[in-house]
Amino acid sequence: MKALVFHGSGKSAWEEVADPTLQEATDAIVRVDAVTICGTDLHILKGDVPEVRPGTVLGHEAVGEVVEVGSDVRDVRPGDRVLVSCITACGRCRFCRERAYGQCRGGGGWILGHLINGTQAEYVRVPHADLSVYPLPGAVDSKDAVLLADILPTAYEVGVLNGRVRPGDTIAVVGAGPIGLAAIATARLYTPEKIIAADLAPSRLEAAKRLGADAVAAAGEEAEQLVADLTEGLGADVVIEAVGVPESFEACTRMVRPGGHVANIGVHGKPATLHLEDLWIKNVTITTGLVDTHSTPTLLRMVAAGRLPAASMVTHTFPLDHMEEAYDVFSRAVDTGALKVVLGGQQHDALTVRAS
Repeated sequence: MKALVFHGSGKSAWEEVADPTLQEATDAIVRVDAVTICGTDLHILKGDVPEVRPGTVLGHEAVGEVVEVGSDVRDVRPGDRVLVSCITACGRCRFCRERAYGQCRGGGGWILGHLINGTQAEYVRVPHADLSVYPLPGAVDSKDAVLLADILPTAYEVGVLNGRVRPGDTIAVVGAGPIGLAAIATARLYTPEKIIAADLAPSRLEAAKRLGADAVAAAGEEAEQLVADLTEGLGADVVIEAVGVPESFEACTRMVRPGGHVANIGVHGKPATLHLEDLWIKNVTITTGLVDTHSTPTLLRMVAAGRLPAASMVTHTFPLDHMEEAYDVFSRAVDTGALKVVLGGQQHDALTVRAS
């Protein structure tokens, strides 16, 4: 098969690799029909995630068709159309029993495109399939469904839920890329008083307004002043960091009100300064987190019902074998206006299904 292979910092290639095979009785093999690129993939290519070894197939989000399952898989079977989650879960360890699937110690967590071969390929092996793929209703388009693999549950769980968004809150979202936009869309479910979005790209600020931001500003001093102006100097109740650079995190801690919450979603590759000399007296709660995807079934029902605007975040589509072009467009989002790019739609030769 063909796959996007990581070859070290700044290097990747769409090339031929071995087909995946079942390694455990709980595995499934999925033919990839739609896949997307995550900001985390860009962090990997920059060398910010050293656990990813050269030779690894990238990607952790996909929609596809099950073509083979192990003997212990009970909930899906060949022919099922499924969502492949960015998080896999053994279902037995302490963290899985607490629904903290992202911290799974039984061979799950974030492993696809990280510790094992991922989804940016024609086929992918999914461990712990019963708890790591979700059957999809026919009414949900693949371009919508693939956003449920990562950005929607990540924004909702790590941003909105960890930030304890409540009705009437003022929320500042720093970073209006796909995750920030998903945070805006899911925060609106809690009827906040106002949402303020900050980003350097005008096109992303326009997208933020379309998805429900009440006010927007260029990231930096302009955004901090806007938050101060709209809160009479108090600060936002919840500030969501969706960039992953020191400057944005530190700006978030200046925007939050006393007693407020800073919810960090961004993937950080460099240290950020925690100004406890200012924060110690403010009763501020700062949360970090890897998504657990416990909310995926709920969000899937909401997308199926048309209650979440998933499709509006997809700005570019490509055939699956245009992976390198899609990466180029996505990595130059300021110039290209890319939000989410989706690849797929091609048909592939089916793997031979072996008797289990």
